[in-house]
Amino acid sequence: MSEQTDNAGALVSAARTFVEVAGSISPEQLRNSTPCAEYDVRGLLNHLLYWGPRLEAAARRLPAPPQDAGEDAADLVGADWLQRLTRQSEGLAGALASPAAWAGTTVMRMELPASMVGGMVLTEFVVHGWDLAVATGQPYGCEPAVAQAALGVLAAMAEQGRQMGVFGAEVEVPPSAGTLERALALSGRDPRSGGHRTRSSERR
Repeated sequence: MSEQTDNAGALVSAARTFVEVAGSISPEQLRNSTPCAEYDVRGLLNHLLYWGPRLEAAARRLPAPPQDAGEDAADLVGADWLQRLTRQSEGLAGALASPAAWAGTTVMRMELPASMVGGMVLTEFVVHGWDLAVATGQPYGCEPAVAQAALGVLAAMAEQGRQMGVFGAEVEVPPSAGTLERALALSGRDPRSGGHRTRSSERR
């Protein structure tokens, strides 16, 4: 199978795991800190709800949502946040379920490879799913194919992300580290401690 096919399938699986984690977050946990140094759980959910429609528009090659005051001014974690985040996650997974969605180019502020948008969404689901699981004391179950796809995407884009200030420094892990642990380390997270070693993986 092609890399696009593998990544498309991995993203759909990652979306399901992400929604399971989000669905187990209690209102009392919204102020818990996360492995994203500038976000608590509520802030990270707000980040995801803000960028999801923009990523889906790019994935579907549709016009972006209207300009607004930006993520910092958004307050999207209302009483129905879980329902909206679930619909959003399903929409993103549906938009990128076909390998064809990863081919060619699209526009998100500027023209860029569609595979880059797909990679952003995949890492949002995996890395931020792990962030939320750590922050709320949940196990994070990641299928081997999903971890492998995330590692491949992060290996290709992590250095550029660090130059843009959206990833922290790579964390050293032992040679025995698993695939997910290596992917998390590339994103600046310490997979052994959940330490706050990174900025948001998609702080645009």
